[in-house]
Amino acid sequence: MNINVLGAHNCGRHNFKLVSLLIDDVLAIDAGAITSSLSLEEQKKIKALLLTHQHYDHVWDVPALAMSLFLGGATTRIYSIPAALDVLARNLMNDEIYPDFRKKPEQNPTVSFSVIEPHKAELIEGYTVLAVPVCHGVPTVGYQVTSGDGKVVFYTGDTGPGLADCWRQVSPQLLIIEVTASEKYIEWALRAGHLTPALLKQELASFQKVKGYLPRVLAVHMNPSLEEEIAAGLAAVAEELGCSITLAYEGMQISV
Repeated sequence: MNINVLGAHNCGRHNFKLVSLLIDDVLAIDAGAITSSLSLEEQKKIKALLLTHQHYDHVWDVPALAMSLFLGGATTRIYSIPAALDVLARNLMNDEIYPDFRKKPEQNPTVSFSVIEPHKAELIEGYTVLAVPVCHGVPTVGYQVTSGDGKVVFYTGDTGPGLADCWRQVSPQLLIIEVTASEKYIEWALRAGHLTPALLKQELASFQKVKGYLPRVLAVHMNPSLEEEIAAGLAAVAEELGCSITLAYEGMQISV
């Protein structure tokens, strides 16, 4: 399983893009940086897009991707929980803000929406996908993706602390988890449903208690202005727990 980090941050700036992951060129998770990172031919290879939740930085590229595929004569299927799909339908792809590509072209629509049910594994484009609720300010799910040869990755999407129930349902070899802020913003992080290095440490300790091991950890969704502070905090956490924690960056390629 090859994972291409198209976007690794929570703010878009020069050389920083919003979170988006691409697995083996065909399965995308979150839509922060798809069209800005991929050629039209690469976009046409995406057969499924999994959305963790409705916040704009995670659905940013859905309309633009739909337009690209429409013009390129390709189609894709978008999977998410009802709350996220409803927001897309009402507020973005509603024929007012942007065309509703679920209806265009009429005979073979560019985009189709599929509701994904948490806690229920589903086969999507040859991968077993399990959506698991996490702790954020709006309904949000993380996704465990298992390849046909048994490689397993779990991406939390945006989440705050309190993931013990989530850990009981997943067994990743690679954990991709958000660490949005540094410790000086911990009170804000707790209110907003995000993690800092210290909060991540608690969640990894919980993971180890529940599962009996620690996976490789990749941090995403960092605020660019705080990345140096976050990196220093994560280095300390990795040393204390004796595990591998790496900061993601745009264009990073990871094999599982």
